[in-house]
Amino acid sequence: MIELLQTYWKPFLYSDGYNYSGLVITLWLLIFSVVLGFLMSIPLSLARNAKMPAIRWSVQAFTTLFRGTPLYLQLLICYSGIYSLALVQDQPLLNSFFRDGMNCTLLAFSINTCAYMCEMLAGALKNVDAGEVEAGKAFGMSKFQVYRHIIFPAAFKQSLPQYSNEVIIVLHSTTIAFTATVADILKVARDANSATYMTFQSFGIAAILYLILSFAIFYGFKKFETYYTAHIVKPHTNRPNMLGLFGKMRKVVRK
Repeated sequence: MIELLQTYWKPFLYSDGYNYSGLVITLWLLIFSVVLGFLMSIPLSLARNAKMPAIRWSVQAFTTLFRGTPLYLQLLICYSGIYSLALVQDQPLLNSFFRDGMNCTLLAFSINTCAYMCEMLAGALKNVDAGEVEAGKAFGMSKFQVYRHIIFPAAFKQSLPQYSNEVIIVLHSTTIAFTATVADILKVARDANSATYMTFQSFGIAAILYLILSFAIFYGFKKFETYYTAHIVKPHTNRPNMLGLFGKMRKVVRK
């Protein structure tokens, strides 16, 4: 284990000597996919709840397609399938984009994350208290102000626990990035295993890194949720106070 770390600690953390690799690439895939997926899910979640059936069904078809097919298959289509099309190869911009494995991986992860976040946010938007919306309208807020100050904050608070789970799922999904020759943590572990035949140690280090990242994400979301919902008054349960109960019993006995 020590010999493996002495040789591969840099590739596991940030660089293989030529390009970024390992932990840095995994974090880049995670952050980019989650942020872009969330930004794309905002307008799509509104369209998902639109009154026009054509718009609503179009978004539903999109989310069903990307939630109903494996992410691994989507990555293969982006990395190998789309680039094989003559239309893509004839266009210099598309050719250079889909020839890069990192671009294809970011595209596949972002769209897949967007599909899941769209459904989560659309469901949360439906559950916003109608009384709060009516109160905002009664104060003279415009439709945009109601969405900005009431509907979206309330929906985001409701879906925050689900977002934390989705981010951890995206982290675990980055393990298939090596398919597109992206040097993430798992690819470094595979390379280390191929060079040293230290299978348990190589993949054990990768597992530890993923475990640390998962714990950091979970802890960060719990802290953010506590801070973001600090103003919400939580109901207090009337638990019996044992000292007070004994005091009442003494008074009854003395009487």
